[in-house]
Amino acid sequence: MYKRIILKLSGETLAPEKVSERNASNSFDAARVDRAAKAIVALHDMGVQVGVVMGGGNIWRGRFTAEMNPVLADQMGMLATIINALAVQDAILRLGCGAVVFTAQEMTRIADLYRADRAIEAMERGDIVLLSGGTGHPFFTTDTGAALRAAELRADAVFKGTTVDGVYDSDPHKNPDAKLIRDITYRETIERGLRVMDTAAFQLCLDQHIPCIRIFNMDDLDNILRVARGEAIGTVVHE
Repeated sequence: MYKRIILKLSGETLAPEKVSERNASNSFDAARVDRAAKAIVALHDMGVQVGVVMGGGNIWRGRFTAEMNPVLADQMGMLATIINALAVQDAILRLGCGAVVFTAQEMTRIADLYRADRAIEAMERGDIVLLSGGTGHPFFTTDTGAALRAAELRADAVFKGTTVDGVYDSDPHKNPDAKLIRDITYRETIERGLRVMDTAAFQLCLDQHIPCIRIFNMDDLDNILRVARGEAIGTVVHE
């Protein structure tokens, strides 16, 4: 049983599966936001301390054009993760569970400025911690942000959901013969160039001795609970 988990939640998890003119937002689907919140609360109710690193891909991805300033583009992406954190916080609070939004950006009227000790205090008093704003710096993805927060908050594991069943030896979207790898080390993942997460994220987990990353299909959010219970789902990446 894990004591403290960093869950990487993609922005796409919160987005409508199909865009409709009737949707109040093309970035959010209320039922999907609620479904994500229920899964996070269920994980918390298992006795796990939960930190959720928010992605922002439902709102912003990349740049308008190749000429766009990449620093400004990444700053826009960081703001998108904060919007997502507030949406998930609202859904969690409506379920009767405590939730605190921390952000790597200074906007204290909206969220608390991230500090590792304060985030740990919040988790230890029973709140779910929503970690937004990325690392606070451009050129780093939220995958690397999840590894960084796991190291700072002394997490037992990083849970990373994907649209496939785990780590494959090649891209399963392009190669129908790609083989699922159930168990692999950080070093081997880096050496083989397996890109299910950024190389920087794997290297940070290796350097900081994060016990493991669990990579699994998150189309079914109940998989979060199955993995937390120790079921052999997806891929285990470890030292």
